[in-house]
Amino acid sequence: MREMDIQAVYPRENTSKPNPANSVYPYLLKGLNINHPNQVWSIDITYIPIRSSWLYLVAIIDWYSRYILDWMLDDTLDIGFVLQTSRNALKIATPEIMNSDQGSHFTSPQYTGIFQAAGAKISMDHRGRVYDNIFIERLWRTVKYENVYPQEYDNPKEARIGINKYMKYYNHERLHQSLRYRTPEEHYYNNCPACAGK
Repeated sequence: MREMDIQAVYPRENTSKPNPANSVYPYLLKGLNINHPNQVWSIDITYIPIRSSWLYLVAIIDWYSRYILDWMLDDTLDIGFVLQTSRNALKIATPEIMNSDQGSHFTSPQYTGIFQAAGAKISMDHRGRVYDNIFIERLWRTVKYENVYPQEYDNPKEARIGINKYMKYYNHERLHQSLRYRTPEEHYYNNCPACAGK
């Protein structure tokens, strides 16, 4: 590839790159028994390849139910889409613990302040430990292998429409063996009566 001056098309920005000026919080989930909705939420960003470029997908998931509380696609890594997704999720409920990696978006006081003001504790993965945030990593694998890779989206509009349909399917129709063959929506709201009215 070097000899032919060919370059692979892939994202070059690191979504997990830390900002040394921001505070890093301890990981609070080790050994924790997750036994009810809104005990732990996770947030992360991943790349969504399209024909000639890529988009960035952020999502917040409830660990207990695997329910996606909110998500958003953007064509840049500006922090705005992370903050908006966080605010949208908090309209549904408030987590006891909000977990993320140590990326600059998630160590930013703009982000941490939203959850701290809502009364949540901030938890962050250890560096290099992707399995600390295992449920959202599994979500990315599921979204990509069941939807993004087979669809091979041509452009951002196509990707937004297709991923929106898939996220609805994931929450409302896709049965999970680990949830006793319920959907994430059923498992979340059946165990969180207070959330239903929000």
